[in-house]
Amino acid sequence: MKCPKCSFEQTDQNVECINCGIIFEKYRRIQDSKPDPNSLAIGCEEKAASIENLTKGLLFYAKPETNPVIFGGRVLFFLVIFIWGLKFIFTPMETNYTGESLWHLINLPFHEAGHVIFRLFGRFITSLGGSLAQLLMPLTCLIVFLIKTRDTFAASFSLWWLGENFMDLAPYINDARSLSLPLLGGNTGRTSPYGFHDWEFILKESGLIRYDHILANFSYKLGSVLMISSFVWGGYILYKQYNNLNLKN
Repeated sequence: MKCPKCSFEQTDQNVECINCGIIFEKYRRIQDSKPDPNSLAIGCEEKAASIENLTKGLLFYAKPETNPVIFGGRVLFFLVIFIWGLKFIFTPMETNYTGESLWHLINLPFHEAGHVIFRLFGRFITSLGGSLAQLLMPLTCLIVFLIKTRDTFAASFSLWWLGENFMDLAPYINDARSLSLPLLGGNTGRTSPYGFHDWEFILKESGLIRYDHILANFSYKLGSVLMISSFVWGGYILYKQYNNLNLKN
C-alpha cells in the first residue's frame, strides 16, 4: 500500500507509516472530516442566490394585482417628479433654483427641527443637525416603505426626495465663504452673527472652509445621481405594476 500522505510503499499490515510516521486511521479520520470543496462552492452559490432573491424581493416587489386607478395616478405623479427632477438636474447649482423651489419650503421645517433635536450634542452638531435632518427624513421614509409597507414605488420617490435634499443643500454649502444667500428672517451670512450661517460655521470649525465649492458640487452631483437612480427604479416598478394590472370590472 502507499502512504496517503507521503506515498511511500509499504506492507498493508502497517498501522503507521515507516517513512513519515503518520497513523493511517487517524490521518483518514482527519481527512474525512474536512469539508468537500465542491460542497463549499455549492453552498456559497446558494447563499449568493438567496441574497440576490432577497434583494430583488425587497427592492422590486410589486403586488400581484394593480388597481388601474391607482396605477394611473402613480404614472401621472411619476411624470411630474420626472420633469421636475430633470429641471433640478440641468439647472446650474449657482442659480439656487432648488433653494427657491416649493420643495425647499417642504424641507425647511425638517431642517429647523434638526437644529432643535441635535441641540443636546453641542454647537457643532446643532449646526450640522439641520442638514442631517433634511437627509434623514427621506431616508427614514425610504426604509419604512421598503420594510414595513412594502411599497417600492413610494420608496423610489423617497430616493428622489433624498437626492433633492442633497441638491437643496448644495447652494447653502457653496455660500459658506461668499455669505450672500438670504437666510431665514431675510438676513444674509454677512449681516448675521457668526454661527447663524450653518455651513460657514461647520466648515470653518472643521478647517474645511476652502473646500466649500468642492463639497457643494459633490453634494449636487450626488443628488443628481440619486434622482436619476430613482427614475430608473420607479420606472421599473411601474412597468411591473403595468404587467399586473387588474382590468376586470
